Amino acid sequence: MSAHGGGQAGALAAMLDRFCPMHLVIGPTGKILHAGPTLARIIAPEAIMGARFLEVFEITRPRGVQDAGGLRALDGVRLRLRMRAHPRYALKGQLCAVPPDDSGAGPGPMVVNLAFGISLVDAVRDFGLTGADFAVTDLATEMLYLLEAKTVAMEESRRLNHRLEGARQAAQEQALTDTLTGLRNRRAFETVLARAVQGQTAFALLLLDLDFFKRVNDTHGHAAGDLVLGVAARRMLSAVRVQDIVARVGGDEFALLLPGMETATAVNTVARRLIAGLEEPISDGVRHYRISASIGATLSRDHPGAPPEAIMDAADRALYAAKAAGRGCHRLHRPEDDTPTAAGCPPQGGVCAQGAAMRSR
Repeated sequence: MSAHGGGQAGALAAMLDRFCPMHLVIGPTGKILHAGPTLARIIAPEAIMGARFLEVFEITRPRGVQDAGGLRALDGVRLRLRMRAHPRYALKGQLCAVPPDDSGAGPGPMVVNLAFGISLVDAVRDFGLTGADFAVTDLATEMLYLLEAKTVAMEESRRLNHRLEGARQAAQEQALTDTLTGLRNRRAFETVLARAVQGQTAFALLLLDLDFFKRVNDTHGHAAGDLVLGVAARRMLSAVRVQDIVARVGGDEFALLLPGMETATAVNTVARRLIAGLEEPISDGVRHYRISASIGATLSRDHPGAPPEAIMDAADRALYAAKAAGRGCHRLHRPEDDTPTAAGCPPQGGVCAQGAAMRSR
């Protein structure tokens, strides 16, 4: 029987290709005469056609087969094999020796039908095999169906997890963000402050209240107030460094954490810049709104071992002193007498120059 013979032999080869896509036809001398379409995909035709079966495949059970005669003796025996070019893929199979014809021309060919063993999953993945590469009666088709179903399920699970993670992150971000200004909210800032205290790194804490904001809100309405808050938030961000944290912790109350800031001079510079930026008029295209800011500050170095609440309380007392001094200025908390002292407001009967200027407008 030859794969290229005409008539009955050709029809038989075509039938075997359809029903046994992993079969081989071996000639009486042990050479491969024909390979089913699946094996032809896995092993290049030029590497398999005309090659000796035992040079392409290694029979691992039973052992000791060395020639065509030994192959023929395996008629009906269950075989364990592997491809020499791809030894990691286990195969199983069975050999059938075709009886010689009546011409007395010698022994007939042999047919070996193969299937993947436990290496099926790896072979399907590595060679890109599909259900069409196996006999319809091969359990491999069921395995492929299960693998496909599993792949689809895992992909859908991955997508669902991705969506859920995105939703979780969005919800978490929303829970920690002030929706009006886009800044961190009080809850987020308290977490940042606690981490900074635990990290024992130097920082400055500033509490800032917008002066005269209530007048804008009460006189011109909440839309004007929202505009002022949004612009004020952007101006604060532009007045500090990228690594600095700005949060809205109340209606017109803000908190700033400035990592690495350790001196009153540095705090003074930032506070003046913040106040100057906030005192620039804010316009909605029709009206101009004017506000200022009072700032209370403290340095973490002045509170060794203190909890976040104590540091916040010190900055809050400094803010109260700034407001009492006339607003439009800032004060820095001094721990030695627990009394805030001016760090940016020249003494003018307790009134800051900036605050006096604001009231004169």
